[in-house]
Amino acid sequence: MEFPDLGKHCSEKTCKQLDFLPLKCDACKQDFCKAHFTCAAHKCPFAFTKDVQVPVCPLCNNPVPVKKGEIPDVVVGEHIDRDCNCHPGKKEKIFTFRCSKEGCRKKEMMQVSCDQCHGSFCIQHRHPLDHSCKHGGRPIGAAG
Repeated sequence: MEFPDLGKHCSEKTCKQLDFLPLKCDACKQDFCKAHFTCAAHKCPFAFTKDVQVPVCPLCNNPVPVKKGEIPDVVVGEHIDRDCNCHPGKKEKIFTFRCSKEGCRKKEMMQVSCDQCHGSFCIQHRHPLDHSCKHGGRPIGAAG
C-alpha cells in the first residue's frame, strides 16, 4: 500500500471496487469502474438528460423538434401534414416536354429543340427531315 490515495472506489452500491482509472458518469458526475460507467449499468437517475433523440421525418429526412412532454410520433405526423415539403401523393412530372410533331404523343425528360423552327420534339423527330421542318430557307437534304 505505497499509494493509499491513488484511485477511487466505484460508486455502484454492490461493487465498491477500487479502480485506478475510474470513469466519471456524464449525467450524475459520480466515479465508476469499467463495468458500471454506462448509465444503464449503474441505473443512473439522470440518464434522461443525456438520452435526447430527435426524430427524423421519413419523407424529407429533416429533423423534427420535439418539446418535453410531447409524443414524437404525433409531432412527426403533424409535421408531415403541415410542414413537410415532400408529399407522397404529389409527384413531380419527369416527362414534361411534348413532341410538336403532328400525331406524335411522346414526351421527353429534356427539351430537344430544332435549330431551324425552334419547336420541341421527341428523340425520334428531332432532325428537321423527321418532323418535316419547313422553316429556314431551303430544305436540308439527306446527305446533310
